[in-house]
Amino acid sequence: MIEAAERMALVAERELEALVGVSTPSGDVAGAEEAVALCIAFLPPEAQPERVECSTPGHAPDLLGRLSGTGERRLALLGHLDTVVAHDAHRRLIRDGDRLLGSGTVDMKGGVALALGVTRELAARPELYAEAAVLLVNDEEWRTVPFAHTERFRGWDACLCFEAGEIDAQGRDALIVRRKAAGTLEIKAHGRPAHSGSAPHKGRSALLALADVARRVADSSDPTGPDRLTAVPTILHSGEAFNVVPPRGRLVCDLRADDIAAFRPVLQAVPEELDGVSIESALVRAWPGMDTRSATAALLEEAADRLGRPLVASERGGASDASHVAQAVPVTVDGLGPRGGGAHTPQEWVSAEALRSRAEVALALVAAILRG
Repeated sequence: MIEAAERMALVAERELEALVGVSTPSGDVAGAEEAVALCIAFLPPEAQPERVECSTPGHAPDLLGRLSGTGERRLALLGHLDTVVAHDAHRRLIRDGDRLLGSGTVDMKGGVALALGVTRELAARPELYAEAAVLLVNDEEWRTVPFAHTERFRGWDACLCFEAGEIDAQGRDALIVRRKAAGTLEIKAHGRPAHSGSAPHKGRSALLALADVARRVADSSDPTGPDRLTAVPTILHSGEAFNVVPPRGRLVCDLRADDIAAFRPVLQAVPEELDGVSIESALVRAWPGMDTRSATAALLEEAADRLGRPLVASERGGASDASHVAQAVPVTVDGLGPRGGGAHTPQEWVSAEALRSRAEVALALVAAILRG
């Protein structure tokens, strides 16, 4: 299969340009529908497209493309179409040497283009699998509800996720087989307003309470500890007027650890009341960790043999839907997308050369999984 990589990369670049041409901020139904329509057009004729309910209410339905074969194994391909880039900041694709710049190129429309290319190659080889499917979701970037699709793939032989790829310090292709659990802690404070000039003592400042809580959360970080816990306050909103003691406020903190249970002491560090300010806290997003190192070690070795160059197991702190699917599919590998940088910024890009090299990696893994 690996010989198809050059063809895949050429088509992927054209399809990437089309996908990046559509602005798809998470939650925007019109943009999602336009991107899904493109992906349906890019699917092979043999694939059966199906719109399945998105995990997040109010979002456009996700896209599931199914292939039926005559083999024995079942393989899932995974990606997302939404971005964090607002419409007014969206940039269409331009080329600068090897760099393909544009919104969502690396996170993760470059990976989507490769996943669609793999689907077309699989369609031409139905003898290799019993079932293959590509799932493209529309809410990965801002999802705070449980992932709806994990059980759909329980018992399948493998899942490949096409988030951005990387190389190690020696220039070897790396694949993600370990990710931290991720949590979003939201804290709301309810104090009492007062005139900040004539009667500040009558107020109860939500801002000061949340500042104290932010320090407590930050102090709970233990990045060198057994769970490698990081707890980082990221958003603080409080105050409505320059001359009023702030009566309300909201603090958001980002939590990461090897085990989701490590978030518990962070929540316990948040008091219910502080200096007359009542405090409410909730973990509004909780994504599991992923550790498929042992389950995928033999697969990476076989794929490297087929590829003719090394593949190394790697880990990443960022969250991915691969972590959800890995709870049901132990042989889950992430980071199959092209290499690039600048995710979520105006400088976002992927390498055109990496479209070819990562297509080779993806096809080598598929061949090893399906023994084709």
